[in-house]
Amino acid sequence: MSDTLRAALWMTGSIVFFSAMAVAGREVRVDHDTFELMLYRSLVGVVIVVSVMFATGRSAEIRTGKPGLHGLRNLAHFTGQNLWFYALPLIPLAQAFALEFTAPLWALVFAPLVLREAITPIRVLAASIGFLGILVLTRPFAEPLTVGVLAAGVAAVFFGFTALFTRRLTRSESLIGIMFWLTTMQAAFGLIGAGYDGEIALPTAFSAPLLVLIGISGLVAHFCLTAALRLAPATVVMPIDFTRLPLIALVGWAFYGEQLDWVFAVGALLILAGNIINLTAGTGRAWLRVAQDPGRK
Repeated sequence: MSDTLRAALWMTGSIVFFSAMAVAGREVRVDHDTFELMLYRSLVGVVIVVSVMFATGRSAEIRTGKPGLHGLRNLAHFTGQNLWFYALPLIPLAQAFALEFTAPLWALVFAPLVLREAITPIRVLAASIGFLGILVLTRPFAEPLTVGVLAAGVAAVFFGFTALFTRRLTRSESLIGIMFWLTTMQAAFGLIGAGYDGEIALPTAFSAPLLVLIGISGLVAHFCLTAALRLAPATVVMPIDFTRLPLIALVGWAFYGEQLDWVFAVGALLILAGNIINLTAGTGRAWLRVAQDPGRK
């Protein structure tokens, strides 16, 4: 079996688990707010990451000299993930995924601020096409913006910042260390957010399996994505990831009766075109590798 085919199989797993996380996240909102969801999801992640860490003898890798940068990175991710889960029950699943795919473009725009990296003309073109897609997708001048659309859009901005902070951390920190601080810090953030009113809803018989599924799906999806990127170039792998969009549109149609029109299709295609231009612009491969980092979700 060729490396390209094996990479495609890994990406199939990534797409399935990302989609499962979205559906489970929508369903679990019946019993839990987003802070509780993030708390329980992060606790599942802590158990998995710590188990792997001790099983592989890599516990020393959690030592860090950059707790502040970890804090910034995980606060950005926690905010983005909260907003993304908040948006899931409010807008079509495909719209949430399409807006999520703008995260690499936001990372591109804010790279000069965070990483001191210049924006090249081709990157300007990629960002412009992607943001035109956002305007088409959200139709701000044809109809009022909904809370769900705004939440998903702002979530993508924070995912972009997460990618940039992750890029800085990977210069000195290991993957297991980044994942350890991701899950433990976000468990603490979730506890504070969920418990500020003195009440935290315990998992129910209905929500408990979904919360475990969300925690496992996020980690497994990114493991599959990382494995695929090790086998094939990002120019091969990431276009496969974009098939999440039509798949989740099909899921939304089949399970929730969500209908999408040609305007959505045009906006989504523009966003994907902007990503592909950025991906094939020489340095795009590195950008997409970072923007789809294993701790983004």
